Amino acid sequence: MRGSTWRFWLVTLATLLTMAVTAALGLWQLDRAAQKRNLQASIDERAALPAWSEADVLRMADPDAGLHRAVRLSGEWVPNATLFLDNRQMEGRPGFYVITPLRLAGSTQAVLVQRGWVPRDFEDRSRVPEVVTPEGGVGVEGRLAPPPGKLYELGKAGAGLIRQNVDLEALTQEWGVPLLALSVVQTGDADDGLRREWPVVAAGVQKHHGYAFQWFGLCALAGFLYVWFQFISPRRKRSLHVSDT
Repeated sequence: MRGSTWRFWLVTLATLLTMAVTAALGLWQLDRAAQKRNLQASIDERAALPAWSEADVLRMADPDAGLHRAVRLSGEWVPNATLFLDNRQMEGRPGFYVITPLRLAGSTQAVLVQRGWVPRDFEDRSRVPEVVTPEGGVGVEGRLAPPPGKLYELGKAGAGLIRQNVDLEALTQEWGVPLLALSVVQTGDADDGLRREWPVVAAGVQKHHGYAFQWFGLCALAGFLYVWFQFISPRRKRSLHVSDT
Protein backbone atom coordinates (compact mmCIF):
# COMPACT_ATOMS: atom_id res chain seq x y z
CA MET A 1 0.00 0.00 0.00
CA ARG A 2 2.80 2.38 0.87
CA GLY A 3 4.47 1.70 -2.48
CA SER A 4 1.19 2.19 -4.34
CA THR A 5 0.56 5.51 -2.61
CA TRP A 6 4.07 6.71 -3.38
CA ARG A 7 3.68 5.72 -7.04
CA PHE A 8 0.25 7.40 -7.24
CA TRP A 9 1.55 10.76 -6.05
CA LEU A 10 4.67 10.56 -8.22
CA VAL A 11 2.53 9.96 -11.33
CA THR A 12 0.18 12.76 -10.25
CA LEU A 13 3.04 15.21 -9.84
CA ALA A 14 4.58 14.25 -13.18
CA THR A 15 1.23 14.64 -14.93
CA LEU A 16 0.54 18.03 -13.37
CA LEU A 17 4.01 19.22 -14.36
CA THR A 18 3.54 17.95 -17.93
CA MET A 19 0.12 19.60 -18.26
CA ALA A 20 1.40 22.87 -16.80
CA VAL A 21 4.37 23.00 -19.19
CA THR A 22 2.40 22.06 -22.31
CA ALA A 23 -0.42 24.48 -21.44
CA ALA A 24 2.10 27.28 -20.88
CA LEU A 25 3.75 26.54 -24.23
CA GLY A 26 0.35 26.57 -25.92
CA LEU A 27 -0.47 29.96 -24.39
CA TRP A 28 2.95 31.26 -25.44
CA GLN A 29 2.28 30.21 -29.02
CA LEU A 30 -1.09 31.98 -28.92
CA ASP A 31 0.69 35.11 -27.69
CA ARG A 32 3.19 34.78 -30.54
CA ALA A 33 0.27 34.40 -32.95
CA ALA A 34 -1.26 37.62 -31.62
CA GLN A 35 2.07 39.43 -32.15
CA LYS A 36 2.33 38.07 -35.67
CA ARG A 37 -1.30 39.03 -36.34
CA ASN A 38 -0.47 42.62 -35.38
CA LEU A 39 2.62 42.46 -37.59
CA GLN A 40 0.55 41.14 -40.49
CA ALA A 41 -1.95 43.97 -40.01
CA SER A 42 0.94 46.45 -40.12
CA ILE A 43 2.31 44.86 -43.31
CA ASP A 44 -1.09 44.98 -44.99
CA GLU A 45 -1.64 48.57 -43.86
CA ARG A 46 1.69 49.74 -45.24
CA ALA A 47 1.18 47.91 -48.52
CA ALA A 48 -2.13 49.74 -49.01
CA LEU A 49 -0.61 53.21 -48.53
CA PRO A 50 0.26 55.43 -51.53
CA ALA A 51 3.57 54.59 -53.16
CA TRP A 52 6.66 56.47 -52.07
CA SER A 53 8.95 58.26 -54.48
CA GLU A 54 12.74 58.30 -54.34
CA ALA A 55 12.55 61.55 -52.34
CA ASP A 56 10.41 59.84 -49.69
CA VAL A 57 12.83 56.92 -49.48
CA LEU A 58 15.83 59.20 -49.10
CA ARG A 59 14.11 61.16 -46.31
CA MET A 60 13.39 57.96 -44.38
CA ALA A 61 15.31 58.05 -41.10
CA ASP A 62 14.62 54.45 -40.04
CA PRO A 63 14.76 51.83 -42.84
CA ASP A 64 12.50 49.48 -40.87
CA ALA A 65 9.77 52.12 -40.78
CA GLY A 66 9.24 51.81 -44.52
CA LEU A 67 9.40 48.05 -44.97
CA HIS A 68 6.64 46.62 -47.21
CA ARG A 69 5.70 50.10 -48.42
CA ALA A 70 5.00 50.40 -52.13
CA VAL A 71 7.48 52.54 -54.07
CA ARG A 72 7.67 54.10 -57.50
CA LEU A 73 11.26 55.15 -58.06
CA SER A 74 13.16 56.99 -60.75
CA GLY A 75 16.87 56.64 -61.36
CA GLU A 76 19.55 54.88 -63.37
CA TRP A 77 20.89 51.35 -63.13
CA VAL A 78 24.49 51.28 -61.93
CA PRO A 79 26.44 49.88 -64.91
CA ASN A 80 28.27 46.56 -64.64
CA ALA A 81 26.85 45.88 -61.18
CA THR A 82 24.28 43.15 -61.86
CA LEU A 83 24.69 40.00 -59.78
CA PHE A 84 22.95 36.60 -59.71
CA LEU A 85 22.03 35.10 -56.34
CA ASP A 86 22.32 31.32 -56.60
CA ASN A 87 20.01 28.60 -55.24
CA ARG A 88 16.89 30.76 -55.27
CA GLN A 89 13.55 29.25 -56.16
CA MET A 90 10.38 30.54 -57.71
CA GLU A 91 7.32 28.32 -57.80
CA GLY A 92 9.52 25.36 -56.88
CA ARG A 93 12.07 25.82 -59.68
CA PRO A 94 15.75 26.52 -58.90
CA GLY A 95 17.47 29.49 -60.44
CA PHE A 96 18.83 32.95 -59.71
CA TYR A 97 17.53 36.15 -58.21
CA VAL A 98 18.83 39.02 -60.33
CA ILE A 99 19.91 42.07 -58.33
CA THR A 100 21.09 45.45 -59.60
CA PRO A 101 21.62 48.73 -57.72
CA LEU A 102 19.48 51.66 -58.83
CA ARG A 103 21.05 55.09 -58.33
CA LEU A 104 18.16 57.26 -57.27
CA ALA A 105 17.36 60.38 -59.26
CA GLY A 106 18.87 63.52 -57.76
CA SER A 107 21.13 61.58 -55.39
CA THR A 108 24.44 59.74 -55.26
CA GLN A 109 22.85 57.00 -53.18
CA ALA A 110 21.47 53.80 -54.60
CA VAL A 111 19.11 51.05 -53.52
CA LEU A 112 19.60 47.38 -54.30
CA VAL A 113 16.73 46.12 -56.45
CA GLN A 114 15.72 42.48 -56.50
CA ARG A 115 14.62 42.59 -60.11
CA GLY A 116 13.26 39.09 -60.62
CA TRP A 117 14.08 35.43 -61.16
CA VAL A 118 15.65 33.50 -64.02
CA PRO A 119 16.29 29.74 -64.41
CA ARG A 120 19.86 28.54 -64.43
CA ASP A 121 21.67 26.57 -67.13
CA PHE A 122 22.20 23.08 -65.68
CA GLU A 123 24.51 22.06 -68.53
CA ASP A 124 26.90 24.90 -67.70
CA ARG A 125 26.38 26.04 -64.12
CA SER A 126 28.84 28.89 -64.55
CA ARG A 127 26.80 30.47 -67.33
CA VAL A 128 24.42 33.30 -66.52
CA PRO A 129 21.57 34.42 -68.74
CA GLU A 130 21.58 37.75 -70.48
CA VAL A 131 19.43 40.26 -68.65
CA VAL A 132 18.43 43.50 -70.32
CA THR A 133 19.62 46.43 -68.20
CA PRO A 134 18.76 49.64 -70.05
CA GLU A 135 20.94 52.72 -69.82
CA GLY A 136 19.66 56.12 -68.88
CA GLY A 137 16.68 56.99 -66.77
CA VAL A 138 14.30 54.20 -65.74
CA GLY A 139 11.28 53.83 -63.50
CA VAL A 140 10.97 50.96 -61.02
CA GLU A 141 7.84 49.86 -59.18
CA GLY A 142 8.04 47.57 -56.19
CA ARG A 143 7.96 47.38 -52.43
CA LEU A 144 10.57 48.06 -49.80
CA ALA A 145 12.03 44.93 -48.26
CA PRO A 146 14.98 43.84 -46.12
CA PRO A 147 18.22 43.02 -47.94
CA PRO A 148 18.18 39.65 -49.77
CA GLY A 149 17.96 36.78 -47.32
CA LYS A 150 21.15 34.83 -46.73
CA LEU A 151 21.50 31.11 -47.32
CA TYR A 152 23.96 28.76 -45.65
CA GLU A 153 27.34 29.10 -47.32
CA LEU A 154 30.47 26.99 -46.96
CA GLY A 155 33.66 28.97 -46.71
CA LYS A 156 34.10 32.64 -47.50
CA ALA A 157 31.70 34.72 -49.56
CA GLY A 158 32.30 34.26 -53.25
CA ALA A 159 33.06 36.79 -55.95
CA GLY A 160 32.05 37.07 -59.57
CA LEU A 161 28.61 37.33 -61.10
CA ILE A 162 27.15 34.29 -59.30
CA ARG A 163 27.03 34.54 -55.52
CA GLN A 164 25.29 32.71 -52.73
CA ASN A 165 24.89 35.76 -50.50
CA VAL A 166 25.64 39.47 -50.58
CA ASP A 167 26.38 42.04 -47.92
CA LEU A 168 25.35 45.65 -48.51
CA GLU A 169 28.40 47.15 -46.82
CA ALA A 170 30.72 44.95 -48.87
CA LEU A 171 28.86 45.84 -52.08
CA THR A 172 29.16 49.53 -51.24
CA GLN A 173 32.94 49.11 -51.09
CA GLU A 174 33.04 46.93 -54.20
CA TRP A 175 30.94 49.18 -56.41
CA GLY A 176 31.87 52.52 -54.89
CA VAL A 177 28.17 53.38 -54.61
CA PRO A 178 26.56 54.08 -51.21
CA LEU A 179 23.65 51.67 -50.77
CA LEU A 180 20.62 52.22 -48.57
CA ALA A 181 20.14 49.69 -45.74
CA LEU A 182 17.24 47.93 -47.47
CA SER A 183 16.23 46.67 -50.88
CA VAL A 184 13.36 46.94 -53.34
CA VAL A 185 11.49 43.89 -54.57
CA GLN A 186 10.52 44.90 -58.09
CA THR A 187 6.99 44.29 -59.28
CA GLY A 188 5.05 45.31 -62.35
CA ASP A 189 5.46 44.32 -65.99
CA ALA A 190 8.33 41.91 -66.66
CA ASP A 191 9.36 43.13 -70.11
CA ASP A 192 13.01 42.34 -69.33
CA GLY A 193 12.47 38.56 -69.37
CA LEU A 194 12.48 38.19 -65.57
CA ARG A 195 9.77 36.47 -63.57
CA ARG A 196 8.31 38.29 -60.57
CA GLU A 197 5.87 35.86 -58.97
CA TRP A 198 7.23 36.71 -55.55
CA PRO A 199 5.94 34.85 -52.47
CA VAL A 200 3.21 36.68 -50.62
CA VAL A 201 4.58 38.48 -47.59
CA ALA A 202 3.07 36.78 -44.54
CA ALA A 203 3.90 36.93 -40.84
CA GLY A 204 3.18 33.22 -40.27
CA VAL A 205 0.20 33.46 -37.90
CA GLN A 206 -1.15 30.03 -38.90
CA LYS A 207 2.12 28.37 -37.94
CA HIS A 208 1.79 29.49 -34.33
CA HIS A 209 -1.84 28.43 -34.20
CA GLY A 210 -0.75 24.98 -35.34
CA TYR A 211 1.94 24.79 -32.66
CA ALA A 212 -0.56 25.93 -30.00
CA PHE A 213 -2.99 23.20 -31.07
CA GLN A 214 -0.25 20.58 -30.72
CA TRP A 215 0.74 21.75 -27.23
CA PHE A 216 -2.85 21.91 -26.01
CA GLY A 217 -3.45 18.48 -27.54
CA LEU A 218 -0.50 17.05 -25.58
CA CYS A 219 -1.84 18.70 -22.44
CA ALA A 220 -5.27 17.11 -22.93
CA LEU A 221 -3.69 13.75 -23.77
CA ALA A 222 -1.62 13.79 -20.57
CA GLY A 223 -4.75 14.51 -18.53
CA PHE A 224 -6.76 11.81 -20.28
CA LEU A 225 -4.05 9.17 -19.81
CA TYR A 226 -3.73 10.08 -16.13
CA VAL A 227 -7.46 9.71 -15.49
CA TRP A 228 -7.62 6.49 -17.50
CA PHE A 229 -4.70 4.67 -15.90
CA GLN A 230 -5.13 6.05 -12.39
CA PHE A 231 -8.90 5.73 -11.99
CA ILE A 232 -10.86 4.20 -14.87
CA SER A 233 -8.61 1.25 -15.67
CA PRO A 234 -8.15 0.11 -12.02
CA ARG A 235 -11.92 0.26 -11.47
CA ARG A 236 -12.54 -1.80 -14.58
CA LYS A 237 -10.05 -4.38 -13.38
CA ARG A 238 -11.66 -4.55 -9.93
CA SER A 239 -15.11 -4.91 -11.50
CA LEU A 240 -13.90 -7.76 -13.70
CA HIS A 241 -12.23 -9.40 -10.73
CA VAL A 242 -15.44 -9.23 -8.65
CA SER A 243 -17.54 -10.63 -11.48
CA ASP A 244 -15.12 -13.53 -11.96
CA THR A 245 -15.30 -14.46 -8.29
